[in-house]
Amino acid sequence: MEEHDGIEESSVRLVGSGGGSGGGSDSRWVDGSELDSDSPPWSVLEVNESRIGYGSMRRRLAKRPRRVDSFDVEAMEIAGVHGHHSKDQTLWHTIALAFQTLGVVYGDLGTSPLYVFADVFSKVEIESEVDVLGALSLVMYTIALLPLAKYVFVVLKANDNGEGGTFALYSLICRYANVNMLPNRQAADEQISSFRLKLPTPELERALKIKETLERRSTLKTLLLLFVLMGTSMIIGDGILTPAISVMSAVSGLKGEIEGFGTSAVVFTAIVILVGLFSIQQFGTGKVGFMFAPALALWFFSLGSIGIYNLLKHDITVLRAFNPAYIYLFFKKNSTDAWSALGGCVLCITGAEAMFADLGHFSVRAIQIAFTCVVFPCLLLAYMGQAAFLMKYPTSADRIFYDSVPDTLFWPVFVVATIAAMIASQAMISATFSCVKQSMSLGCFPRLKIVHTSRKRMGQIYIPVMNWFLMIMCIAVVAIFQSTTDIANAYGIAEVGVMIVSTTLVTLVMLLIWKTNIFLALCFPLVFGSIELVYLSAVLTKIKEGGWLPLVFATFFLCVMYTWNYGSVLKYQSEVREKISMDFMLELGSTLGTVRVPGIGLLYNELVQGIPSIFGQFLLSLPAIHSTIVFVCIKYVPVPVVPQEERFLFRRVCPKDYHMFRCVARYGYKDVRKEDHQAFEQLLVESLEKFLRREAQDFALESNWNESEFDSVSVRSGSDGNEDLRTPLMHDRRLVEDAGTSASEEAGAALPSSVMSVDDEDPSLEYELSALREAIESGFTYMLAHSDVKAKKNSFFFKKLVINYFYAFMRRNCRGGAAVMRVPHMNIIEVGMTNMV
Repeated sequence: MEEHDGIEESSVRLVGSGGGSGGGSDSRWVDGSELDSDSPPWSVLEVNESRIGYGSMRRRLAKRPRRVDSFDVEAMEIAGVHGHHSKDQTLWHTIALAFQTLGVVYGDLGTSPLYVFADVFSKVEIESEVDVLGALSLVMYTIALLPLAKYVFVVLKANDNGEGGTFALYSLICRYANVNMLPNRQAADEQISSFRLKLPTPELERALKIKETLERRSTLKTLLLLFVLMGTSMIIGDGILTPAISVMSAVSGLKGEIEGFGTSAVVFTAIVILVGLFSIQQFGTGKVGFMFAPALALWFFSLGSIGIYNLLKHDITVLRAFNPAYIYLFFKKNSTDAWSALGGCVLCITGAEAMFADLGHFSVRAIQIAFTCVVFPCLLLAYMGQAAFLMKYPTSADRIFYDSVPDTLFWPVFVVATIAAMIASQAMISATFSCVKQSMSLGCFPRLKIVHTSRKRMGQIYIPVMNWFLMIMCIAVVAIFQSTTDIANAYGIAEVGVMIVSTTLVTLVMLLIWKTNIFLALCFPLVFGSIELVYLSAVLTKIKEGGWLPLVFATFFLCVMYTWNYGSVLKYQSEVREKISMDFMLELGSTLGTVRVPGIGLLYNELVQGIPSIFGQFLLSLPAIHSTIVFVCIKYVPVPVVPQEERFLFRRVCPKDYHMFRCVARYGYKDVRKEDHQAFEQLLVESLEKFLRREAQDFALESNWNESEFDSVSVRSGSDGNEDLRTPLMHDRRLVEDAGTSASEEAGAALPSSVMSVDDEDPSLEYELSALREAIESGFTYMLAHSDVKAKKNSFFFKKLVINYFYAFMRRNCRGGAAVMRVPHMNIIEVGMTNMV
């Protein structure tokens, strides 16, 4: 943000707890300069003009923290928080992860043999071997090109510190180019270790021009956000359609096996299974998926075994389908019908996006091993076996999977297929929950209740409202369509839409961040984007036959997410415009124009700089105000996880006698907040005390430095030493990291002993600490704003409609501030105000 107050606020970056002064501790140079890089790091009320030459940039030596302070006290227990690609992962650990991916990632992709050929040959009649071989060749090369070549070898590498998915790509782009619609980005965010990127070199003018163009044009920012939201909306649509088609396809096997078991019975049985599936979500993915991996391993073994059996028994010559010429013959013979059959062929890659979306639970290598060694060969064998059976029994296309199963194995395979279908549904339900949580973290979805079902894996969450919404929609889809063919028509549009979004975003990552050669970067969308557009043109022809359904779902969720983001951005901009000026605060004096009583007031707001206007409402409404005021901002940054030692940013607001501070707690979109208010209060106070001590230490360092510079002749020998000692005591940590450890040691050795003598206690520090302890004894009060948002009177009609009705409706019906911030209801003070946007 470019707006600044009349008097700048001093800040010290909280690195962590001081772990003592043992001689064996590691040391490093740390940044203690700024929260906002444009602001001088110290208040002009507290810095002498004689020190300005050295006061604006200083460097100090600090001990590496031995313990961690953070609001999120359990995040360190979560496996894989600090990277999913640890170098010390053994081969056996990678193989174990690869085995687990079978149950979480590949359920949807693995159940596609249940319905692919049934849908393809509902559009094309089998009249000759060209029809079967052409369809088989299409399926084989579709799997080889999109899931294998595109996702396994390219897209998986475009991860965000081990996290995948549409929003992960968006956050990656937001960190390099400032395209985030919410204007709360700070220079200090770039100091987060997981925030840093390997940026393009200045020689790559292409990347820099694209970056500048994206940042300069608000229209492109909006289009990029809409594109990401569209992809996310389609993933949520997949979460509705996957359970419906998977369960229906598995249950439909009973239709020809049990006499009198018709369509109504299939629909009823599918609905019962769906109700049971969604009812057990509240117990958590870990408990529900205890046997996921073994069950899917058995399923893939069954697919491969049955495929080999059919190949050897019926017609092994279907291996000719490896010749892509049969695709040409297939289209030449069937023309328009073959084009329509592409909509069924695309179903063989449904769930491929899960390889990228679920990357956060596993590693790139594990997903690659599982697909190339198990999933890909088993799927090929399954489709080739079904094609061999169709060569001999072409009339069995309607229920090809179960007809191709040997009679003695029907019931065991049916049970495994039903379990596999439920697992496939579970994977997409979990992915939907993750997408909604990421959207909420980045300000693109109304606040909903999130239940964390695991203390060890932060990705395992349960969102009750979304769960029951998905269940109702799934039941409605099954009851209305009553046929896997119509559901398949809808399913294809959602899947291809998500793939096109991923292709576009990965291409942007290649151009902006990877420094890829322009020819190779353009080959990626030309090859894979062309294939996906061909499939999209085929599935769009099915709009009247059920394809309208995912478009309706996507449009609905797109409107919800964009409306929420649009209203939230306008609200934030309104708060920035109306924040209280420092000149006004200085006129009020340290009493703030009222009575200061012992206690700590925690005022929650969304501003990362400046004093929020709601504070003025509290001053007008309350007869007294607390002796210590802390403006707390819970901020989500576009990184998966913020390391514990980099969670807090503290700064002082106004001169010391005001006893006002700001605390910015930064979380990534994958971080979990589980702390109760008592743990929150304890951590906040401990961190505030560290901030005060570190601030006093910095002032002592600066004061000692100014005293020592007059006696510098005795410690300087020659011009080189003179230049070394003119290096500021506080310096940007990034420059020091580039210089290396040896440079730090040399700089430390050159400092005169007087500069390092900071053991004397500052009387003002003791006074402030005693005042803080007295405030702690009096207790904490949480001050929240109960704000309404309304469009200005001179706004356009459409803006009034969106803000005054749609956005206001969502704000009234989503979770309130007290629930989101996890504050005790007994200690809340709320003041109402209206933001005119």
